[in-house]
Amino acid sequence: MGLVRRGDEEFVEFARASSARLQRAAYLLTGDRHQAEEAAQAALVRVYASWARVRRKDPYAYARTVLANLLADQWRRPIREYATEQLPERPLPRDVADDVTRRRWLIGALQTLSPRERTVVVLRHFFDVTEVDVARELNLSLGTVKSLNSRALAKLRVSIPAPRRAESGLHP
Repeated sequence: MGLVRRGDEEFVEFARASSARLQRAAYLLTGDRHQAEEAAQAALVRVYASWARVRRKDPYAYARTVLANLLADQWRRPIREYATEQLPERPLPRDVADDVTRRRWLIGALQTLSPRERTVVVLRHFFDVTEVDVARELNLSLGTVKSLNSRALAKLRVSIPAPRRAESGLHP
């Protein structure tokens, strides 16, 4: 049996509990499943590197911040991809037309936002992070967070067809 570093078991438990939600958030931010998986994994790697420092605080908040910053860095400096001869596996089609339609609309709507607006909306409304915490995590003023959130929600309201507004909760 190999040596187990102190805290590794806690981190594994944290990663199992947080991985899926981080991937969903990354998907909302990127609109690409593979890029979302890579971003969530990269965020967990960075959290692990700082685990001794963050484990007693709020590791999930730290992971969210790392994820948002990683994706913001990618928007600023796009990573070059290299083509391969092998295509990635495609998931088998499922009969979930409503979910797919809703997801496509959401990703399309989120992509109409600027990267900063998108990050604020996902942190505020997907992660339920307070405006104060979003401001702190993104190193923005509270007024900037409020402004970005308000502007983004206004853009999203415009992109929702009239009959769907009531069921989405985004009223004019």
